[in-house]
Amino acid sequence: MVTVQNHIDGRQVPARSGATLDNTDPATGATAGTLPDSDAADVATAVQAAERAFPGWAATPATERSRALHRLAEALRARGADLAHAESVDTGKPLSLATAMDIPRAVANFDFFADAASQFASEAHPMEGRALNYTLRQPLGVVGCISPWNLPLYLLSWKVAPALAAGNCVVAKPSEVTPVTADWLGRLSAEAGLPPGVLNLVHGLGPKVGAALTAHPGVKAISFTGSTRTGAEIARTAGPAFKKLSLEMGGKNPTVVFADCDFEAAVATTLRSAFTNQGQICLCGSRILVEESLYGRFRDALVERVRALRVGDPLEAETQQGALVSRGHLDKVLGCLEVARREGGQVLCGGKRALVKGRCQEGFFVEPTLLEGLGPGTRTNQEEIFGPVATLQPFASEEEALRLANATAYGLAASVWTANLKRAHTVAARLQSGIVWVNCWMLRDLRTPFGGMKDSGVGREGGVEALRFFTEAQNVCVQL
Repeated sequence: MVTVQNHIDGRQVPARSGATLDNTDPATGATAGTLPDSDAADVATAVQAAERAFPGWAATPATERSRALHRLAEALRARGADLAHAESVDTGKPLSLATAMDIPRAVANFDFFADAASQFASEAHPMEGRALNYTLRQPLGVVGCISPWNLPLYLLSWKVAPALAAGNCVVAKPSEVTPVTADWLGRLSAEAGLPPGVLNLVHGLGPKVGAALTAHPGVKAISFTGSTRTGAEIARTAGPAFKKLSLEMGGKNPTVVFADCDFEAAVATTLRSAFTNQGQICLCGSRILVEESLYGRFRDALVERVRALRVGDPLEAETQQGALVSRGHLDKVLGCLEVARREGGQVLCGGKRALVKGRCQEGFFVEPTLLEGLGPGTRTNQEEIFGPVATLQPFASEEEALRLANATAYGLAASVWTANLKRAHTVAARLQSGIVWVNCWMLRDLRTPFGGMKDSGVGREGGVEALRFFTEAQNVCVQL
């Protein structure tokens, strides 16, 4: 049983009310621990601590902030095995995935922005000998970071690291569904020597903690990753208060496969892009579009590989598909499969709850599922399922492929598979997606802008974009 605490002003503390929430292990369905059921009073305490810490942290030389973040990265790296185990138990994802992706990328985020803290430069614009303009970029103050449950430490670090590197103090709300590695982050930040109040973590429910953080007048910016519905609610609250907003939200991402692709690479990577982390990644390719002349061969090869995926205990080394994150999410995904059947979808493989023997017999598992026979306007091809479910659709031409790919309200990510270099460039430019991968998926450079179009988000994260979001630009013009 793991007891999670808030991290406020450098100390681990319970909710002021003393109330707690149960935390469930999704692989077994059993209670794994508790976390604080915090509210607006806890948020106010955390914001006050951050406000007290801000002048000193903002005045700390960038090189010293850099060293502090590198120490935190090293502390995370040293406890990597513990963190990966905690992430697997908390989320239901395979331990192998948490070990290979989640924890190393969280460490990499802190190392990257630790370096960026000492390299962040600004602009100068000389006016033909008459004047010199230069831009100062100052930290905002106290900022709020709200992170999701699918990649808990990874995405929390993606927000916290640039905010701290830029000189801000942070009040973060991790997902109440997966709080354990955030608890580790708070304790390790103190061990790494971050001053009290620089990083604060408040656990609890979105309507109580997230809403209070968004509405607090002392919070100057909100960086959010999560559902489009919640992002819209945050925008309604924060917009009238003129807070800076970065919203990374849902996706219904297309994988576009042309007949001239590298067949083996396209099948293998499409499998990975559809079903990594049980499809619970906003970048997963849940709509697979295949050129007609290749469709039958590609479908059959993909079905064979999906059927071979091993669903099982996340802590076992051979497991490829773990549990969904919660009972509620299990019910949602199973409900979406019922909708797909009613819409006329043909289940090629999967399609129902998976039963795992042994300690996981009560866990929240779903068979990896492929569907065909559903048009672009169906709910199944329009609404984000966020589970191990993908659809197949054929297309006859490049124009039809683009129409199908762009035929949703979302615009986060896309993949294109072709050996034709001209087609790769022209199709990528016409896709309504903030991120386009050509002949690959999830190949990430932390320097590049990350975010979506349409209902997938507002603003960009990553690299210089993140540091600019967490700072206020001020132009200074000096007449010569």
